[in-house]
Amino acid sequence: MAANRVGKTVAADVELTYHLTGDYPTWWEGKRFTKGNDWWVAGKDSSTVRGILQELLLGPVGEFGTGLVPKLSLDFDTLKDAKKADTPIDKFRVKHKSGGYSSVEFKSYDAGRKSFEGTSKSIWLDEEFPIQVYTECLLRTMTGDNVLMMTFTPLQGISETVMSFLGST
Repeated sequence: MAANRVGKTVAADVELTYHLTGDYPTWWEGKRFTKGNDWWVAGKDSSTVRGILQELLLGPVGEFGTGLVPKLSLDFDTLKDAKKADTPIDKFRVKHKSGGYSSVEFKSYDAGRKSFEGTSKSIWLDEEFPIQVYTECLLRTMTGDNVLMMTFTPLQGISETVMSFLGST
C-alpha cells in the first residue's frame, strides 16, 4: 500500500516475471519458485487488466515478448487467439527454467468473489480490492507453496480493506 505513481505495479510485475521464469537475479533474497507455478493476476476490471497488467507482462497484442516476460520464455501457443488490441488474454504459459511451465490467468474484481473460488494458486492483486475477494484469495494460498502479492493505493479512504491492514485505533 503506497502512493500513486511510485512504481508498485511495475515492481510487482518484475517480481512476478522472476517467479514465472525461475530466472532470479543473484542478489534476490525473496521467495524463489524452483519449478513452474500457477498465478491469478487480478485488477479492478477487464479493461485495466488488459491495458495495464497484460501489457506490462506481455507487451501489446501483436508485439508479445516486448513486455517484462522475455519473448523466448512465452508459450505462444497459449497466445494465438489474441489478434486485436482489444482482445483480452484469459491465460497464458511461460517456460520455467526447471523445464516445466508456469501459468497466468487474468481475473477482475468486478466479476465478484465467486470468480475467485477454486484451487490453490499464487495471486497478485493490483489496485484496491473488495475485502471479500481478498479473503477468498487468502484461502487459495493456504495450501501448497503459494504467495499473495498486493499493490494498491487506498483511493477509497479508510475502507474495510485498508482497515484490515491498519487495524483499529
